[in-house]
Amino acid sequence: MKCTQYYPVVMTDMVSETAAFYRAHFNFAPAFESDWYIHLQSNEDPAVNLAILQGDHETVPAQARGHVSGLILNFEVEDVDAVFERAKGEGLPILLPVRDEEFGQRHFITQDPNGVLIDVIKPIPPSAAFLKQFREDAVPD
Repeated sequence: MKCTQYYPVVMTDMVSETAAFYRAHFNFAPAFESDWYIHLQSNEDPAVNLAILQGDHETVPAQARGHVSGLILNFEVEDVDAVFERAKGEGLPILLPVRDEEFGQRHFITQDPNGVLIDVIKPIPPSAAFLKQFREDAVPD
């Protein structure tokens, strides 16, 4: 199988509100917009996409209809501290303040209107203890 694109789809009963959240706080714009599905694309990188889907829409198989549960969206950024300050200033809930992790991340966690966790990450060098767990070409700088 050759995958030509990959993106997460958030199922919700708040389609427009969820799309508005990602537009306002994470610089997405709609590439397609209806009342039951909105396909968002990053204004900074068209390869970064996110879709918002009405959770009980007829295109969702009956046994899978519902809402988000147990999901974390990771956004890697160049300046996590600037994004953190902006998120605080915009009144986003900060579930985990910005901090460095030994496994090679400086990050913070917020959430969208559905409770989806959003982990905003800047890769950093891992500690010696975690370095050996990385494949050589995958070590963060």
